[in-house]
Amino acid sequence: MGTRPTAVRWEPARYLEFERERSRPCRDLVARIEVAEPHRVADLGCGPGNSTAILRGRWPRAECAAVDSSADMLATARASDPTVHWMLADLRTWAPVAPVDVLLSNAAMHWIPDHAHEFPRLLGCVAPGGALAIQMPANSTEPYQEALTRLQTRGPWRDVLPPADPDSELLSATEYYDLLAPIAREVDVWDTRYYHVLPGPEAIVEWTRGAGLRPWLAALASDVLRERFLAEYLEEVTTVYPRRADGRVVFPFLRRFLIAYREGRSNRRDRPGRVRGLASRTRARIRRTPSHRPSGSRSR
Repeated sequence: MGTRPTAVRWEPARYLEFERERSRPCRDLVARIEVAEPHRVADLGCGPGNSTAILRGRWPRAECAAVDSSADMLATARASDPTVHWMLADLRTWAPVAPVDVLLSNAAMHWIPDHAHEFPRLLGCVAPGGALAIQMPANSTEPYQEALTRLQTRGPWRDVLPPADPDSELLSATEYYDLLAPIAREVDVWDTRYYHVLPGPEAIVEWTRGAGLRPWLAALASDVLRERFLAEYLEEVTTVYPRRADGRVVFPFLRRFLIAYREGRSNRRDRPGRVRGLASRTRARIRRTPSHRPSGSRSR
């Protein structure tokens, strides 16, 4: 998980209530990384370890380090795999002892400001021929975020709540390309909108409580105020995410992905039809993938 200038604790169990949905974008990202046999891999903002497990599953023989700023998240992660080198550190200042062949960050960098500085810095932590792979929510205009903005303007909490949207740190896809292309061999940027099928509006509130809503709830002074806030938020969410005919709700969730490859000798796996003579050229591949179909009806 990322680092904000606030001491807000993460709750691993609550975050993992939707492990399958939260892990699916990471699986999609890791599957797209074209590095054949990395020796060292790292997971920046590893949370409770679900993204690290995906990274380890792809390259089980690689030396693996995982970093997070939450001691609670790391305690859960350590229990999942004692062979990983787990580290408590600030994502804004962490750097590997030696360059890594794959540096993954799944759903963490949207908490970190100044991407124009941070992303080139992170690519500099990657070994020649290696890859920086990042996935971030990109939901600043989604109804559940707009509901929070409306809620912020009314009630006894309007003067104490922090900004609603960590996704406001995100750049556009073309801005990420322009930022990294001058220092990368190739940059691949794309968006995917997932459609999660959840039991009801209450599940959307629980999803948000596990991540973006934490600073808001921490800023409220009492349990009574927090419960009132959550009740009003549920009313807003129920309005903008109506139940379908089967009683469930569809929760669209947009995510931004990028993979940047370092110049230098590569152990990349060539794609079918790839022209080896073009491997050293920086190529623009900015696209929006087709929307995913609903991911199932179970609560995960």
